[in-house]
Amino acid sequence: MWKWLHPYAKTERAYQLCQILQPWFWAGALLCLAVGTVWGLAFAPQDYQQGDSFRIIYIHVPSAILSMSTYVAMAVAAVVGLVWQWRTAFMAMIAMAPVGAVMTFIALFTGAAWGKPMWGAWWVWDARLTSELILLFLYLGVIALYGAFDDKLQGGKAAGVMALVGVVNVPIIHYSVEWWNTLHQGATISKFDKPSIAPEMLWPLLLNLLGFALFIAAVTVMRMRNEIILREMQRPWVKAMADKAEGDRHAV
Repeated sequence: MWKWLHPYAKTERAYQLCQILQPWFWAGALLCLAVGTVWGLAFAPQDYQQGDSFRIIYIHVPSAILSMSTYVAMAVAAVVGLVWQWRTAFMAMIAMAPVGAVMTFIALFTGAAWGKPMWGAWWVWDARLTSELILLFLYLGVIALYGAFDDKLQGGKAAGVMALVGVVNVPIIHYSVEWWNTLHQGATISKFDKPSIAPEMLWPLLLNLLGFALFIAAVTVMRMRNEIILREMQRPWVKAMADKAEGDRHAV
């Protein structure tokens, strides 16, 4: 596996891979989100207790799951960057950070909107809510720490260390409903043997989960392409690409 990935330690190869993957990620994200959202909001049956208010699950659950998954992916990129000294790994890490922060904010916002009719309050210092809020601060900390360095390689290393330290919060978020007595409900779709949700509600949720994942991937590779161009502006291959784009523009 590492032999297959090793060529993408080079910025030019990583840029080319991002260029190839980006349209596929966008197409998959738009398709899955369109089908999943319309199916969930318009055709899935009402919940027998919550009525139509449960439909926020099609935004809240994918964003909450992927806020944690993105942070884990960011930590993995940090490990690769720190151990194998891949600059592209640090670029991938910092490309993911704002996207993960937005997912975390969406999870917190939609959770508050869902909690108001269910719990009677927009916010309670529930274990899962509090640890999810900490996750948002960790994302913002990684972004701020990276931005504080003029030397982006050193900034990537410092932000990578912070990302690795913060990853301990992810299992706390996941298991908080089991470790503490909280208002937040337990697992639903992660119980694959017997999910706590009807199949006609589950399938659009899974589609939206995949759609959100592909959306995150699409935005990440787009941001990574920009990061590579900014960092490698003086490299011959970047200059050649810029000259070609300028020539094409004048030809049109």
